[in-house]
Amino acid sequence: MKIKSSLSLAVATVLAGGVFATQASAAGFALIENSASGMGNAYAGGSAIADDASTVWFNPAGMTRLKGDQISVAGHIISTSADFTNLGSTAATTAPLSGPEDDGGITSVVPNFYYVTELGGDAWFGLGVSVPFGLSTEYDEGWVGRYGATTSEVSTVNFNPSFAFKHNDNLSIGLGLNIQYIEATLENELDSGMICAGIVAGGATPTAGDFATCAGLPQSLTPDTRATDSSQSLKGDDWNLGWNFGVLYDLDEASRVGLAYRSSIDANLHGRVDFEQSTALSAFISGLTPPANFLFSDTGINAGIELPAQLSVSYFRDVTPDFAIMADITWTEWSNFNALVVKFDNLVQSTSVTPENWEDSYRFAIGANYRTSDTLLLRMGLAHDQTPIPSPEDRTARIPGDDRTWLSFGFGYKIDAETSIDVGYSHLFVSDTEINNTDAFGHTLTGEYDADVNILSVQGNFKF
Repeated sequence: MKIKSSLSLAVATVLAGGVFATQASAAGFALIENSASGMGNAYAGGSAIADDASTVWFNPAGMTRLKGDQISVAGHIISTSADFTNLGSTAATTAPLSGPEDDGGITSVVPNFYYVTELGGDAWFGLGVSVPFGLSTEYDEGWVGRYGATTSEVSTVNFNPSFAFKHNDNLSIGLGLNIQYIEATLENELDSGMICAGIVAGGATPTAGDFATCAGLPQSLTPDTRATDSSQSLKGDDWNLGWNFGVLYDLDEASRVGLAYRSSIDANLHGRVDFEQSTALSAFISGLTPPANFLFSDTGINAGIELPAQLSVSYFRDVTPDFAIMADITWTEWSNFNALVVKFDNLVQSTSVTPENWEDSYRFAIGANYRTSDTLLLRMGLAHDQTPIPSPEDRTARIPGDDRTWLSFGFGYKIDAETSIDVGYSHLFVSDTEINNTDAFGHTLTGEYDADVNILSVQGNFKF
């Protein structure tokens, strides 16, 4: 398992922390870790609790429940395991793919920062800086699934200025703007022999004779192709805008409901692809007739991706002065992630299309709080998070996600009237994850992931 270093918790941490991502702990590549107080409840009731400044993210309308100026700073250590077992992976020739099994999991840090202030006249302002989407899987370059993925990183930083207005004693409304930076790195190995044979075949299915033409470039007809593998590294980034709104309604003095919506965000990443050709492949391509000799040359790229919209409905109730219950349903519009399409500035290079075929997903959570004293609040929660990936054929080594069940515990401790801390822990039980994915070159990765996730969150809250 690979370990990434942590940073100190402050606004600067969040800005730098956008580069630290993890195998997503929510469905798809979303990161729900946007407060440590919510972690203890598995984020049940997230858009209705509104007990600290992190409500800027979960429901800006909840700012109307806060007094004066408040700051919340949180950090989450997320440790993932994604141990792959090979169950008959094959090359396009149906010969076995060479290479060992591997664990793509890592340990990462995700930070958050929130600020809320009363403006007067039943109005509030808030600012949130968080990491709403993130993904990182890392495999050894020679592993059996190397043609599908070696390194995959998606990182975001979201700046979320927000306003809230108290319409009357029962109803509050919040609005926010999302200024989001996204950065992505996708790396994988390339089967040099298959590339050569494909070029010789002129786009048709390569034959044994085509492979024979590619002297020095064994494809998977031979026991091991790793010595002649090439590789590619795609990197891009973009700035984008989105919006969010929320409503908080008090049903009575003891209970309330919250509704929060975040818009989808269209990202069009621009960057470069760097190819590292093996010696034999480089010699073969350089001998081709122009413009074919520019194949697999470094060039600019752009890739479009639509980050999903989300809608949450939450309920919170104080059953007694010391005991509260909460629940939450969240819908995420992953169905707009149909394919990962990368276009190359080098017109000789064909557009890369990786089918995804994701579906909308739902997250269900329940939780409870128990106050043991004026200073200590205990939390627990349970959640089920559906995967948007519909089948093993649509699952890739870059994002080998599946359904997840959250079991969460935590506490809040009041140090004094102005200062408190929150600590939360969650273990995510991940369903056995089958994969049977065929890439653009015809290689099929067949096997099973044994995965789990552990998350530890700490948050400081300050009133002034």
